[in-house]
Amino acid sequence: MRASMFVAAALVAAPFLASSVMAAGKIPAPIAAAVADSTRPAADTERDAARKPAEMLAFAGIKPGEKIVELMPGSGYFTRVLSLTVGPKGHIYALGFPPRPAPAGSSAPARPSPLDALAKDPHYGNISVLTLAALDSDPPGVPQVDLVWTSDNYHDLHNGPHADIAAFNKHVFSVLKHGGIFVVIDHAAAAGHGTSDTSTLHRIDPAAVKTEVEAAGFKLAGSSNAAHNPDDPHTAAVRDASIRGHADQLALKFVKP
Repeated sequence: MRASMFVAAALVAAPFLASSVMAAGKIPAPIAAAVADSTRPAADTERDAARKPAEMLAFAGIKPGEKIVELMPGSGYFTRVLSLTVGPKGHIYALGFPPRPAPAGSSAPARPSPLDALAKDPHYGNISVLTLAALDSDPPGVPQVDLVWTSDNYHDLHNGPHADIAAFNKHVFSVLKHGGIFVVIDHAAAAGHGTSDTSTLHRIDPAAVKTEVEAAGFKLAGSSNAAHNPDDPHTAAVRDASIRGHADQLALKFVKP
């Protein structure tokens, strides 16, 4: 898929292996310290009870010194804890959307990415902000990395007119080192729904994610139910007031052989 098509597709969004859920007492110290960091915005920490950042990073196996590509990081909720966990010897390549152009006829500058200020903060001195085109440029605009992370965005890659999820997963495969990890966290759809809810409810069936990612050459390494919500009926859109912020979350970890 050409870079322009990949970005266009992404912009449309604005039984497995045994579950791997770590108890709070087993969270590695670098992850626990990153989540407890006092500079994290209140808007982030208020979401921790539902999003389980410590458990998710522990499930992924994030360690100091690693190089990570984070895809579509939004305002940086996970970017902050990833950055602090990998530390000064690690690096985060935050691949987001290109700046939005100003309205026609306006003299205002393009709207910057919310990550730009984060990357300039010396507290997070290991973040490079790039556009999604860096993933599928030839050669890729990022080096080979230890881990690729995407949270609550994978389903959206099915929704554009030029969507090509097979090409996307192959690009992810290509930027990972052998033994590298691909973590997909997303809003879960009801079992058997496949990809039918990606544009309406903004959910995806975990089985569909597994099938698609493994088709690119990955092997499933584990799953986590840390952010599973058994009370979610999977019938409402994730932004519906009845479930917003508490939608059932799938978490799958794949390895590049």
